[in-house]
Amino acid sequence: MKVMVLGAGLLGVTSAYFLRQQGHEVTVVDRQASPAAETSFANGGQISVSHAEPWANPGAPLKVLQWLGKEDAPLLFRLRADMRQWRWGLQFLRECTPARTRHNIEQIVRLGTYSRDTLQALRRERNIAYDERTQGILHFYTSQKEFDSAEAPAAQMRELGCDRRVISAEEAIQIEPALRHIRGQLAGATYTAEDESGDANTFARELVQRCVDDGVVFLMSHTITALREAGGRIDHVEATDSEGRFQRLRADAYVLAMGSLSPLYAKPLGIELPIYPAKGYSVTMAVKDASMAHQVSLTDDEYKLVFSRLGDRLRIAGTAEFNGYDRDLNRVRCEAIVRRVEELFPGAGDAETAQFWTGLRPATPSNVPIIGRSRIGNLYFNTGHGTLGWTHSCGSGKSIARIISGLKPEVDFAFTGS
Repeated sequence: MKVMVLGAGLLGVTSAYFLRQQGHEVTVVDRQASPAAETSFANGGQISVSHAEPWANPGAPLKVLQWLGKEDAPLLFRLRADMRQWRWGLQFLRECTPARTRHNIEQIVRLGTYSRDTLQALRRERNIAYDERTQGILHFYTSQKEFDSAEAPAAQMRELGCDRRVISAEEAIQIEPALRHIRGQLAGATYTAEDESGDANTFARELVQRCVDDGVVFLMSHTITALREAGGRIDHVEATDSEGRFQRLRADAYVLAMGSLSPLYAKPLGIELPIYPAKGYSVTMAVKDASMAHQVSLTDDEYKLVFSRLGDRLRIAGTAEFNGYDRDLNRVRCEAIVRRVEELFPGAGDAETAQFWTGLRPATPSNVPIIGRSRIGNLYFNTGHGTLGWTHSCGSGKSIARIISGLKPEVDFAFTGS
């Protein structure tokens, strides 16, 4: 079968790879000149099954209210005259109950564990290197209240097979000695030894090469303008190439994997996807003092930041800003990240040469992605992964490939249309 994947980010590339493994003829279409050039370009680098507690949880509404108007807030809603934002916000509030939080954690952990295993197998089989580190992920807390509130989600994750252990400050420093500088501030930590980190963009580009070797076609610099339906199926995709020439692109099946742009293409088809762009930031800097720099991937839950070591670089990413499709770099938020790094690991990174980046994460109110069939016969979704696109990419790609091939997915997850 001819399958067209719309989007060449992590989710599009992994979908294409596993579809080709199932024997399909695969074409990938993307507006950028190179794959993984947008939200998959400079993310936090974590394969973090342990990062399964959704933004929408019982403690979130009060925090969001406290953070309103603060330019350096970890989670910032810039209220706009945008019905999509308000509708998404109301859906977010409905997901903040204890019961919904538990349900969403269950979905996120199941998919994350499966996806991590799938990534590890793919890495071995295709000999892909991407500055990966397999030293686990350490969540540390400088607030006793935040540490106490982490115990219940960690316990649920352990029940689901994600071994996120609650540990003391002393144990945390033994695992990551670079935390010794803030020993007096540490309330405690959790540690998940099986979690990993690595450069998502490098992985995506390496996998693209494997895809090309296997016969996948990539149409880059092709801007999709519309999906056209006829008789309850997608008849064709309209696009313009790099020289502005109009094209109709046809296939037997289509995978919508366009991140935060996905709802814009689904809406004319009468499909409302509950996805809103959450602008995230990252800072990349060279290691300046290796004795002060972290080796283990870290999560600073209070500040909503993640820290990864990518070879001789430090990658710090996080925060979320809900401000429509605006991609302007906010210097206040960038500098707040650099400040936090210096507080935690003074002198570790070369702040003078720090590179700032921002990308739009496709966030659902529940943090649970949208994967599976649509109500249109030959249109499928692999989108809405929010902050966990890297964590969930391989499992999502393999699952959508199996669904399109008429096979049952290997993971127990709430796939759409099933």
